[in-house]
Amino acid sequence: MNAFWSQWGNVIIEGLGQTLVMVCIALALSIVIGIPLGVLLVITRPGGLNSNFPFYTGLNSIINVLRSLPFIILLFLILPLTKVIMGTTIGVQGVLLPLIIYTAPYLARLVETSLLEVDGGVIEAYQAMGISHFHIICSVLLREARGGIIRGLTIAMIGLIGATAMAGLVGAGGLGSIAYQYGFLRNEPTIMYTTIILLIILVQVVQSLGNGIAKSLDRN
Repeated sequence: MNAFWSQWGNVIIEGLGQTLVMVCIALALSIVIGIPLGVLLVITRPGGLNSNFPFYTGLNSIINVLRSLPFIILLFLILPLTKVIMGTTIGVQGVLLPLIIYTAPYLARLVETSLLEVDGGVIEAYQAMGISHFHIICSVLLREARGGIIRGLTIAMIGLIGATAMAGLVGAGGLGSIAYQYGFLRNEPTIMYTTIILLIILVQVVQSLGNGIAKSLDRN
């Protein structure tokens, strides 16, 4: 064990750090994009607070198209765009844009589902009192759906962890890259199993924290 750690310890720690950086940055930017998109899907749908069928149809179609693309296909599909915006298509920097484009629409759909579960009678009551739509969105929709939104964020974050592992195939770094370059190409099963165990632990920690936070919010 000591021999293994002395040989691979720094590589594993660096890979874990790269995975966490990719997940955290991509998730943060996906939240900034995905939650507003989810809100827009709810309020512009037929019968929504600001119903706008053409806008809803267009946005809904774009999100459906992006969600239908497997990450590895999306990664290669937008390589020219990634090169222009990020300046590179490799490493952590080169995979952030594909991760965001992959995650934000998925998160938007999860947010939409959570918001649609809010009791419509509560929204109608606030409308009857003359409360502004912005206030209803912030103080009613998002507040009532916060437990579901946290669960959605948890699912999105777990999906991101899996996507970063796939991104390792194109030299994005992280645990996936270590598993592919050392575990598969160099036939080092020990390093392969170690990265798999670390990814499983990471997913379990995220799932447990997300469930705990969501339950706490549901009780308040």
